[in-house]
Amino acid sequence: MEVVSVVNAAPGTVFDLELDVDVHAASLAGSRETATTAAGRRRLGLGDEVTFRARHLGVWWRMTSRITAYDRPRRFVDEQTRGPFRSMRHEHCFENLGDGRTRMTDRMTVRAPLGALGAVVTRIVLTPYLKRLLKKRSVHIAHLAEAAHSRIRAKE
Repeated sequence: MEVVSVVNAAPGTVFDLELDVDVHAASLAGSRETATTAAGRRRLGLGDEVTFRARHLGVWWRMTSRITAYDRPRRFVDEQTRGPFRSMRHEHCFENLGDGRTRMTDRMTVRAPLGALGAVVTRIVLTPYLKRLLKKRSVHIAHLAEAAHSRIRAKE
């Protein structure tokens, strides 16, 4: 699945917000999401792991992901190392559109356990649900990034 948004802020600002675990948790506050890093840092870097705990679809979930690729401010990838999915890979891309604007693209691939049944559940339930979460998160990131961008422009 893919979610694309245009944010009125520089790629570095958007990139940094996407790697901030406090911002992540706040973007999904409705699910009572928490994020704990192995390193204790708020902003993740290459090799860092983060464990998320949240209530989704009426069930408490726990998932640990690692940052497996990092190219600031263009791209990073996080992949599940432990959790509910057979596999999960989330690629975050940031394209500089000029004039302080960024195209943010989230690409996520998920494979559920349970073979054919898991594939059906993924297509019918998980993919639409995760796409809504990615859209909600992108709106939150855009709001924070654009507010920061406005403050910077006001100082100039």
